[in-house]
Amino acid sequence: MDDSLTIDFTPRYRSDSASSSSSSLPLPPQHPPRSRSPSPRPHHHHILSGSSIRASLGIPSHTPHRRSYSGASDNKMSTDPSSSSSSLSTSVQERLFQKLLQSVLPTDHGLTDKDGEAPTIKDPRSDDGRPAFSLATMSHNFRRFNSRVGIVFIFQHQLFHLLSWREPSHTLSLAAVYTFICLDPYLIFALPPVVILLFLMVPTFIARHPPAPNSVYTASGPAIAPPPEVRAVSEISKDFFRNLRDLQNTMDDFSLLHDKTIALIGPPTNFSDEKLSSGVFLFLFFSSIAMFISANLLPWRFIFLVVGWTALALAHPNLRHVVIETHNQHFLSREKAVAETADSWIHDDITLSTTPETREVEIFELQHRTSGGGYEPWLFSRTPYEPLSPARIADERPKGCRFFEDVKCPPGWEWSEGKWTLDLGSVTWVHERCLGGVEVEEEGERWVYDSEGGGVEGRGEWRRRRWVRAVRRRYLES
Repeated sequence: MDDSLTIDFTPRYRSDSASSSSSSLPLPPQHPPRSRSPSPRPHHHHILSGSSIRASLGIPSHTPHRRSYSGASDNKMSTDPSSSSSSLSTSVQERLFQKLLQSVLPTDHGLTDKDGEAPTIKDPRSDDGRPAFSLATMSHNFRRFNSRVGIVFIFQHQLFHLLSWREPSHTLSLAAVYTFICLDPYLIFALPPVVILLFLMVPTFIARHPPAPNSVYTASGPAIAPPPEVRAVSEISKDFFRNLRDLQNTMDDFSLLHDKTIALIGPPTNFSDEKLSSGVFLFLFFSSIAMFISANLLPWRFIFLVVGWTALALAHPNLRHVVIETHNQHFLSREKAVAETADSWIHDDITLSTTPETREVEIFELQHRTSGGGYEPWLFSRTPYEPLSPARIADERPKGCRFFEDVKCPPGWEWSEGKWTLDLGSVTWVHERCLGGVEVEEEGERWVYDSEGGGVEGRGEWRRRRWVRAVRRRYLES
């Protein structure tokens, strides 16, 4: 049985943070003990057949329909020894493959601590209403997704062609639309219906009313063609494998972009270099103040117009090549000099505190009155266990440990130099806690007694005194 006690910081400094040099932060709220999580529900595993294994690996089936056998052939197969041995071998292989997947793939029921309790950090992506991970469901959803995602890749390629000046007239048209929106931002609300009309409704109408060859187009007359429908492509079609190719390349592009973004933004913002991150913090702080003051004075329409046209112009292959060469010849060396100047300013002018943070913790020594009128040591508690405390009113016994050696530091802290010291200011900490029904001993050992009357005879069942000790923050290793 563990009789140790983990203590909190001194509550005296919760209300008076500037009273002394050893002030502490607010006391964290007390949390009720965490209950054991219920036993996980049994996880049902699916036995995969040969066709489902092929489907789970993304291999399209070339036999969409099962062959049907007559009763005679079924009897023949059931009595054929080679057929029975082959089916047994296939079943063993499927079971082995299933066991292998179970040992490799994680399950949601395994996300628990070592002692079987619920995880201390809850998964922010967990959703009890959604199905758990399943290889068969994953395979089925992936095939459905890949057969329908082609429209996204088509839009992506057309957007790249539009921005890369493959058709200069189309790119200039986009720039003109962007210019009108910058000059009159209210036009952005007219953009969605115009896009739906020009790129969805008109092409659909023309598909149902196709023009006659070698004649002027007229919209009169009934529809002569079926309405166009967006359908999922077949799993054995070329479009299905084109979607696989584009999905593969998109995943690679996203991974490269993610890694470069983390490499660029991570070091200045994650405080691995505290001086650099502090400089970035100061820059963002003063920039936000400046924007709060002067944001309404800036010509945002003109700024967005210039930035948009500049970005669109830099996307032109010829101009981009010229800009890159000019940057490498004339501006690259100056950028390095500016970066070195900023780095030297940050590391020379920003000073960080290297003194460990210190606090003061407290413990109360409780003694119980004996039948002979004296007091005997009882335990060390985090609370003074005064007569009007909730524990005394509920007729609960005090909680704590029997010895000083069993008192532990708060999590993330360690004992500083020195030992436990008796707090001689009993009157001070009694008044700070607004304790009632007690008698304070102002001399001697500074005991605080339960008061049931006047004088020594009126002292109650318990007495306590306060001990304090300094702690300092412990460096947390990642």
